[in-house]
Amino acid sequence: MTASRVREAEVTPKNPAQRRYLRRMSIATVVYVASLLGAKYLIEHALVSGPLVWPLAVVPGLAAAGILYAVGMLIVEQADEFQRMLLVRQVLVATGFAISLATVWGFLEMFLLVPHVEAFWILGLWCFGLFIGGVSNRITHGAWGQCW
Repeated sequence: MTASRVREAEVTPKNPAQRRYLRRMSIATVVYVASLLGAKYLIEHALVSGPLVWPLAVVPGLAAAGILYAVGMLIVEQADEFQRMLLVRQVLVATGFAISLATVWGFLEMFLLVPHVEAFWILGLWCFGLFIGGVSNRITHGAWGQCW
């Protein structure tokens, strides 16, 4: 096998569930970033106002839901029970990490000890939590999981 074929085989997942996950995640992430940057630009430069601001604000949130949907469907469609278990562990760690930090920060904010942070950053915490969950899987089970 040539070096280029080896690299291609390493990058292209053979698992159909993983391929669908990558497609869903890619689409949701592109829509999230593009709609967030587009809405921010249009609204900050007063190019859009009134009722049109509502859909511009909602689209990035729906794309974020698409990211969560992609991960959920990967769990549902994963045929290998060990890989599914790793995914579930990864998602549980990510969820616990994000909710815990958001809750602690919320109480600190409520008592005026820290500045306000926009709620959409919780998705970023959750995504970082997927990495922490993968590291946890690697340490405890010798495998990373498939949420990347």
